[in-house]
Amino acid sequence: MKIKTIREKNRAYILLCFALMLSFWMISVFEITSTYFSGKELPNLFKLIAFKLLNHLYTVLFIFLIFLPFYHLLASKKYKYGAVFIKVMFVILTLIEFSLTKYSLTTLLNLGADLLGYSLDDIYLTVTSSESTSVFYFLPFIIFPLLFIVSSVFLKKSPYYKHYGRIFIITTIIVVAIKLTISDFSNAKYQNKMYYFVTDVINYEIGKKDVQAVKLDGSNEYPFLRESSEIKDVLGPFFTIKEEKPNVVIILVEGLGSEFVGDKYYSGFTPYLNSLIPKSLFWPNFLSNTGRTFGALPSLMASVPFGNKGFLEIEDTPTHLSLFSVLKKNGYTTSFFSGDQSSFDKKINFLDYHGLDNVIDENKYDSSYPKSTNGDTGFSWGYSDYEIFKRTLVELKNTKAPRLDLITTQTIHEPFDFPVKESYLKKVDSIINSDTDLEVTEKQITANKEIFASILYADKSIEMFIESYKKRADYNNTIFIISGDHRLIPIAQKDQLCRFNVPLFIYSPMLKQTSKMNSVSSHLDVTPSLLAFLSKNYNITIPQKAPWIGTGIDTAQAFRNIHKIPLMRYKGSLNDFVYKDYMYSSGTLFKIKDNFNTYKVEDNTIEAEIKKQLNEFKSLNAYVTQNDKIYPFNKNDVIKEVYKFKPEELKKVEELTANLKLNEMFMLAREKAFNEERDLARLICNYILRKNSNYIDVRILKGRTFAWDGKYTEAEEELLNALDRAPYYDDAYLALLDMYWWSSQNDKAKVIAKKAKENKILNDDIAFKLARAYKTMGNIKDAEIVMDSILKKQPKNDAYIKFKESLK
Repeated sequence: MKIKTIREKNRAYILLCFALMLSFWMISVFEITSTYFSGKELPNLFKLIAFKLLNHLYTVLFIFLIFLPFYHLLASKKYKYGAVFIKVMFVILTLIEFSLTKYSLTTLLNLGADLLGYSLDDIYLTVTSSESTSVFYFLPFIIFPLLFIVSSVFLKKSPYYKHYGRIFIITTIIVVAIKLTISDFSNAKYQNKMYYFVTDVINYEIGKKDVQAVKLDGSNEYPFLRESSEIKDVLGPFFTIKEEKPNVVIILVEGLGSEFVGDKYYSGFTPYLNSLIPKSLFWPNFLSNTGRTFGALPSLMASVPFGNKGFLEIEDTPTHLSLFSVLKKNGYTTSFFSGDQSSFDKKINFLDYHGLDNVIDENKYDSSYPKSTNGDTGFSWGYSDYEIFKRTLVELKNTKAPRLDLITTQTIHEPFDFPVKESYLKKVDSIINSDTDLEVTEKQITANKEIFASILYADKSIEMFIESYKKRADYNNTIFIISGDHRLIPIAQKDQLCRFNVPLFIYSPMLKQTSKMNSVSSHLDVTPSLLAFLSKNYNITIPQKAPWIGTGIDTAQAFRNIHKIPLMRYKGSLNDFVYKDYMYSSGTLFKIKDNFNTYKVEDNTIEAEIKKQLNEFKSLNAYVTQNDKIYPFNKNDVIKEVYKFKPEELKKVEELTANLKLNEMFMLAREKAFNEERDLARLICNYILRKNSNYIDVRILKGRTFAWDGKYTEAEEELLNALDRAPYYDDAYLALLDMYWWSSQNDKAKVIAKKAKENKILNDDIAFKLARAYKTMGNIKDAEIVMDSILKKQPKNDAYIKFKESLK
């Protein structure tokens, strides 16, 4: 029987909405069941289930209202059109809800506007690092849409089918009443994942429009600029001052939250770091200024504002200073060490801006260092902490003092893989069985066993590094600073503040007094305090005025907060602020206790003041980053020249590359280069390098275009730059050998071929190009020796055979 009346059409539509609601409920059952069987605790299970189900009803109400006009428009022509459209859309919504639930199960966080802060490549990289794919992985993506279809069929056969309209109205009234009367109802952990995502994105976009960059007159053009003398040397009294400038070694530990160190709840898995506490200046109530890694580098090393999505995401880097640039001007050798790609989160752009002497990332490890690889997916972030520290120790042997070294680790991060994982899993078992002082329960440890194993491993890696460093002659003149980039995510967070709570250690044989400081400071305060200390005690020259956001570390032993601390939870979310002993987070006010736990409070006066402080910072943040008003440009402060586009160049390249990913831009540049539009090709290359200065293939292409145009000096500079960044990448050697052959610089070709051999680059084309250089130089004997060696491996290669014959 055809459905003809509006009432019947509405009833059929409501039926599909109920089927969607049932699908959402089943996804929540999957989520709760998966959480339970993973060993994680589920407090207030009845409340969790009830509030999740009610939130799904609330979400379906919105979906009902959004799709109702579309349904009636199509159904008015033919009912089947409306029904099919809604079924297709609801299947898509089911898939989206399940995908967001999978993300939440992995990270213990709902996905929101933070998605907007990452490129598609970064998102793919992050997801593949955490998830293994198999038939069973994809099965639920089929099952839940089928559940929706099956539910819609069975609901139509229900004896209550005729009453669906009334049931829907009554249900709506109940859910809305609960929403308005119970504040916990809207807690993120109960919300429908899709509802959370959409509302978070909407709030983010509204927040962007609400924040207006203030307009300041010439007298206050640079609002963060202040006299450097305002920041007092609070560290000096703790140190024995020597004649030589000290080395500064900063270790930024991925995922290390304060909860895992000292006597906190999850402690017991950092024995070495715990042993440093009584030998150090130690701050347990320290804060990272961002909830993910993206902001740790600029906050810690440059004390700069955030911009819209994090300082490193600003397209045209504003003029600014850093600990790197100031100490480099004072004769320090500056180095960065990591085991991943420094292009991730655009770290390399920041490092290049400050002209670091050494950047050691994933590209600069040879085959003697084992890579960390996920056994299920084959994914790798790069090298584990132990390998990073080993590589650092090797590099430091040839690095001139005084030095500023920044070492970033990565093992305490999904997928928590490292080469000796099994042995550390056994160590976790041993701690469970032997340590009776643990606060964390055995069930919690077992549920997160891989994470605790990675924490043990990271701690042991730091121990290896510092204990090995003690054997160096300059150990007694070195200051070690250790902190976390943010608290790791996949273990449930007790409150809104703990995501940012990281420890800070200042450890050195130069310390004459140690202390535990319970006062609150943040990463933004580190650079100002270090420079104040070095300036006063070692005659380090610092700018008369500096643009630091931080005001220096507080060394008070008692709990207090004298800072105004902005926090960006994820890229683009500048909605958290710490003021006095309060935290304001996305519209909610919390009181911070002296043990750094928080509880919700209502205080209109404090809330109004902290909102005012936050909004003022947001406006200044927008003004200085959008108008290049952090620090006045001074050519004497420039460490490294940055390519500046002319307006007409920028307009042209933006038109050409609109909506293209970086790899697509690269292919476009190749196409232009091969079509002899080389100036345009280089322009596109420069545009790509502005976004990722470590895109090696782009640098090689740019170098080759110079060589094709006979600009061999520019070609050599660009290609040597590429080789320096990626000394184990074949293409850099091949491009250089071609360029040297074209420019008759065959002596240099020998040097490059030798370097390739030293770095164990096993590519016969490199040997072939060396033989070609030997022939050009008239050294036929050496050319024959090289060709004989590669023909043994490739006896049927026509090009090699033909060249060998030409030597006779």
